[in-house]
Amino acid sequence: MSSAVLPTNLINSFDCRQGAVRAVRFNVNGNYCLSCGSDKSVKLWNPFKGTLLKTYTGAGSDVLDASSSPDNSIIASGGYDKVLTLHDVETGKIQRRVRGHGAYINAVLFNEEGIAVLSGSNDGTVRIYDIRQRNMEPVQVLDEATDGILCLDVSDHEVATGSADARIYDLRTGKIFIDYMGDSVTSVKLTNDRQCLITSTMGGHIRMIEKANGQLLTEYTGHQHKEYKLDCAILSSDCEIASASEDGFIYIYDVVESTILCRLGEDLKPRPRHIGTLTTHPTRPCIVAASQSKMYVWDSVSHEDL
Repeated sequence: MSSAVLPTNLINSFDCRQGAVRAVRFNVNGNYCLSCGSDKSVKLWNPFKGTLLKTYTGAGSDVLDASSSPDNSIIASGGYDKVLTLHDVETGKIQRRVRGHGAYINAVLFNEEGIAVLSGSNDGTVRIYDIRQRNMEPVQVLDEATDGILCLDVSDHEVATGSADARIYDLRTGKIFIDYMGDSVTSVKLTNDRQCLITSTMGGHIRMIEKANGQLLTEYTGHQHKEYKLDCAILSSDCEIASASEDGFIYIYDVVESTILCRLGEDLKPRPRHIGTLTTHPTRPCIVAASQSKMYVWDSVSHEDL
């Protein structure tokens, strides 16, 4: 059952000043947040204070996704220029620019150990790079997808992808598990216990699938998802799922009951036309989301208590 400790307090909102914000991502401990912009930049924020800490440039076009390494030393990003870019967090300098994809990069993610970075592209491939190697040739290319890769998630030995279907690659055994959803999968998340996969698809359906047997456990509906790539995420309690929505709200679902616990954004004036990207804090009930150029921060505590 849901813990019912929900991030219902809007504690901050501010203009990121980087054009349209394509993605927002917490770092591994939730102290900082990345925003990816249509102005070709990645920005590092303290979202709770609205403080810009550093801006990373060098991309050739819109940045669509970014990820911070577990030790917070490297930021990896990718987007319309088809290039995976690695920045040094402290200096802001580009460490590497890795070409290889034949189409734009939709998803970028470090593995849990921080030694590999994955990029998923509209060319239908996931490329895995070992950042310790001087020669940044991929150590593995996952090229079995029949459509562009829209999203990624990873565990210690698994890679989950979303495209025309949802796939889980077991890198230890070489096995691939495929679930056909009927619509494009725009967000995939492994649950914190790694027993289930959460998928969000066009048409407005979020599904929880048991990895062991592919059984559909629960389905969540209520948000609007018809035209755009939308994020969903699992809150730190593992008891709630948050979903972006094309009606300008964020929907929080009870994992077990599949009911809508609350809808964030009711108090936003003017309300965004749609919210496409969000990220959840790793250890407490907190959501950062973005629409157009603005970032919004909801927490379970008030701003004064932070």
